[in-house]
Amino acid sequence: MRRADRFQYFIDYFTTNFPEPKTELVYGNPYELIVAVVLSAQCTDKRVNMVMPPLLQQFPTAAHLGAASAEEILPFISSISYPNNKAKHLAGLGRMLTEDFGGEVPSQLDELQRLPGVGRKTANVVASVIYNQPTMAVDTHVFRVSHRIGLVPKTATTPLAVEKGLVKYIPEDVIPKAHHWLILHGRYICVARSPKCSICPLAPSCAYFEKHFGKAAAYVPLPGE
Repeated sequence: MRRADRFQYFIDYFTTNFPEPKTELVYGNPYELIVAVVLSAQCTDKRVNMVMPPLLQQFPTAAHLGAASAEEILPFISSISYPNNKAKHLAGLGRMLTEDFGGEVPSQLDELQRLPGVGRKTANVVASVIYNQPTMAVDTHVFRVSHRIGLVPKTATTPLAVEKGLVKYIPEDVIPKAHHWLILHGRYICVARSPKCSICPLAPSCAYFEKHFGKAAAYVPLPGE
C-alpha cells in the first residue's frame, strides 16, 4: 500500500468515527492547560489530573504561581515524575507569564518556548489545543504509532523529523485533531508492548500489520522520501 493511501485511510477512519477528539488532560483555561502539559512530561494524564485540583486551589493564576517558590510548589506535585525540576519550571513559568505576557499564555511557538519547562512538544500541544493551530506535538505515542502505521519513513528518527513528515501530508485543518488521534490510538490500541492488532481499525492500512500478518503489499514511499 502506498504511504499516501495510509494517510487517507487514517484520516478517513478517524474523521468518520472520532470527529472531535480532545486531550484527556482536564483544564479550564490556557493557564491550567500549560501547567498540566508541563507536568505531563513522562507522566500519565491520569496522574496529572489527580494533582491539578489541589495545585490550582493553591495557585489559581499565573501570578499566584509566579509568587511562589519551587519549595512551596513541590508538595503539591510530589507524586509527579521529576517533581523537583517541574516545581522549578512552574515557579519560573508563573513569573514569566506574569511579567512578560501579562498573565496570558502566548499563542506563538517561539514565545511559548521561552517559558521554563516548555519545549517544542509542549508548545505544539498548547498552540494546537488552545489556539487550534496546525502544530503536531510528537510524544512517544505519536512517534511509535506514526512509524508502525507507516505514515513516516524509517529515516524519520527524531521527533522533529516525524513532526515534519506528518504535517507535510496531513491537511492543516486536520492536524490539531490528528495529534489527538495518534496519541489516543497509541495509548489504547497501538500500545508499546503487544499492540492490539486484532481489534485495530487501522489494520487494513497498517505497515506493521502487513509485516507481521502478511496482508497486502509493502508501502510505496511518497515522492521526495
